[in-house]
Amino acid sequence: MTENPDAAGETSGGGQRRELTARLVVPEMDCPSCAQKVDKSLQRVDGVVDATLQPTTGTANVTYDSDRISEADVVDAIEGAGYEVVRESDSDHDESEDAAGGADIAPPSEVWTSPRAKKTWLGAAFVTLGLLFEFLLTGQNVTVASVLEYPLHIADVLFLGAVAASGIPVVRSGYYSAKNRSLDIDLLMGTAIIAATGIGYFVEAATLAVLFSIAELLEDYAMDRARDSLRELMELSPDEATVVRDGEEVTVPADEVEVGETVVVRPGDKIPLDGTVVEGESAVDQSPITGESVPVDKTAGDEVYAGAINEEGYLEVEVTSTAGDSTLSRIIEMVQGAQAKKTDTEQFVDRFSGYYTPVVVVLAILTAAIPPLVIADPVSVDVAGYGFTFAGDWQTWFIRGLTLLVIACPCAFVISTPVSVVSGITSAAKNGVLIKGGNYLEAMGEVDAVALDKTGTLTKGELAVTDVVPVGDTTEDDLLRRAAGLERRSEHPIAAAILARADEAGVGNLPDPTGFESLTGKGIRGEIDGETYYAGKPALFEELGFDLARARRETDGGVVAEEAAESDDGAFAEDALAALEREGKTVVIVGTESELLGAIAIADEVRPASKRAVQRLQELGVERVVMLTGDNEGTARAIAEQVGVDEYRAELLPEEKVDAVEELQAEYGEVAMVGDGINDAPALATAEVGIAMGAAGTDTALETADIALMGDDVGKLPYLYELSHTANGVIRQNIWTSLGVKALLAVGVPIGLVSVAVAVVVGDMGMSLGVTGNAMRLSRIEPDRFSDT
Repeated sequence: MTENPDAAGETSGGGQRRELTARLVVPEMDCPSCAQKVDKSLQRVDGVVDATLQPTTGTANVTYDSDRISEADVVDAIEGAGYEVVRESDSDHDESEDAAGGADIAPPSEVWTSPRAKKTWLGAAFVTLGLLFEFLLTGQNVTVASVLEYPLHIADVLFLGAVAASGIPVVRSGYYSAKNRSLDIDLLMGTAIIAATGIGYFVEAATLAVLFSIAELLEDYAMDRARDSLRELMELSPDEATVVRDGEEVTVPADEVEVGETVVVRPGDKIPLDGTVVEGESAVDQSPITGESVPVDKTAGDEVYAGAINEEGYLEVEVTSTAGDSTLSRIIEMVQGAQAKKTDTEQFVDRFSGYYTPVVVVLAILTAAIPPLVIADPVSVDVAGYGFTFAGDWQTWFIRGLTLLVIACPCAFVISTPVSVVSGITSAAKNGVLIKGGNYLEAMGEVDAVALDKTGTLTKGELAVTDVVPVGDTTEDDLLRRAAGLERRSEHPIAAAILARADEAGVGNLPDPTGFESLTGKGIRGEIDGETYYAGKPALFEELGFDLARARRETDGGVVAEEAAESDDGAFAEDALAALEREGKTVVIVGTESELLGAIAIADEVRPASKRAVQRLQELGVERVVMLTGDNEGTARAIAEQVGVDEYRAELLPEEKVDAVEELQAEYGEVAMVGDGINDAPALATAEVGIAMGAAGTDTALETADIALMGDDVGKLPYLYELSHTANGVIRQNIWTSLGVKALLAVGVPIGLVSVAVAVVVGDMGMSLGVTGNAMRLSRIEPDRFSDT
């Protein structure tokens, strides 16, 4: 064990204290009340600095002063709360970083064959036999012993056997709760079992012990299923990598591979670490990281991510990050961190349960004690045509008080939010959406308006040729050949777009211009085959003497032509250039001083998924979808009309985007802002939810955004909103249903409609399973499969 340098702090005397962080796995710590019990036990240890307990993963990260206590003291404190630490490791940094791993999640548990389960099944068998003798084989239910002159029949002995088998673990947990002054379900059930056994209510004590043990097993199983979603995420990255060392392939643990080494990835293998392809080509399934539904072609120079699957080809990849620093590792770390942060709803529920349990416990005591004292003779009451008789016997009211003790447990109510948050966040991560906290999951589901940056969000953020318009006898290939020949000497992004289009069209034999010159703000010129050619803005050719007024003039109808036809004199048709400019495109004309060859239109292409994504957001109930851009009015209007946003705001500086978000908040309410995570950082921070696009390869976006779309796919926005909106509904359903059921049961107890068995099966076991199952349906929400391909 070694010191974590980031955790060093000052002692009261002004010196440096040596802090270490123990990362521990505590599988049985699977509910908030369990974590509360552990926390109280740790608080009593002098030297514990901080503790982060995650019942959803069954882990505990405990920071302590190593000069005062050891890790063994931390483990003893947790086990002193009644929970076994099954595996432990330390956040080593100095001694061996390779040995550091830390506890990520509790391992899968054999719920139905565990020692607790075996004791439960034995207790169930005893109860079944006891009920058989008690109610059916009454003649054979003979007295076999007596205690303090109290006769014990065969059925009584069987019930006591059930209490011993199934009830002792409950009582043991209750003892630890009392020791840590934690008023939780274990203390309540343990007290009820002891009290019922002590006064001779063996049937009730045995039934309660067995049913509660079964309920605990079912809840353990449900929590283990919930943990499976995170385990699946963690299992995406392989443990081993095939590395080329000294000319030979060697298989080593992935965390031993250094940056700069080359790993070999064969067809069907998972890519072990983030890196850059240096040899080979293949289609790679990146869906575990980015959520992309279609494999992406990778060749030399392309980035690949740990956890992606090599579909068909052979690849050699130069490692760019270690196993602990890969994109997948950061995703898992952030998902776990997100689960550790309590949402506002969780904090409210915790505060409420702090009042709920003591109040119901007091009511249980009053129910058991008061009626026998005040009801001398049986009292009949008619309620809505139903007759109820209240007698004053101690046995009846004790059992009813016992039943209220069972109802006092707020387990289903308390876990209703965290299991929903875990299910929602892990489901989103598996679909390429990283949500960095439950608060953001809840907030996204409540947004009234979505603001989208244009460049890189609704558009691809890359210039591309959209139209090639030759005139006269010039063909498209001739026009592209002359334009690309001129532009091959230029460094402008427009040049790259024209060259890319010529390459796609298979235009070869590009001329090599001489006398190349850049005409600042206008275009370029160069000599090809002894003649001077120009490529540039329409204004450049007007300066050369061409009359483009008709082509640039808006027609009365303002109709955008699908294809610009040529006029009789060989120039552009009326409105041809105006139509392209009206669509927000940049027009480059190509020609000589005496002849026009044609025009090429370039634009930042709208993503094919943008229009459908905006439409789907509107269908899902988002009140206002707004585009924010620093681009000019004409381009903004054209893009806005094409994608179907409700409104647009153009020519905005970064600080003006902040003002726009604030105006939307004032007018509509909560706002989500979608941008690139870097240039739009101020606006992302101003909105209730900041969403960064294409964050898989961008550390800044991963760190700064509240939510990150790992793939560069705006089509994931509707999925994110639907998931978040549904999660909010699930959380509300879980909270109010669990409270409603508890309230109904509490009302039914005094009038004799609710037994101990019903309280356990419905109020505790049933509701805990119900809220967990309801939360798990979030994992069935899938993104709409419209994409940018």
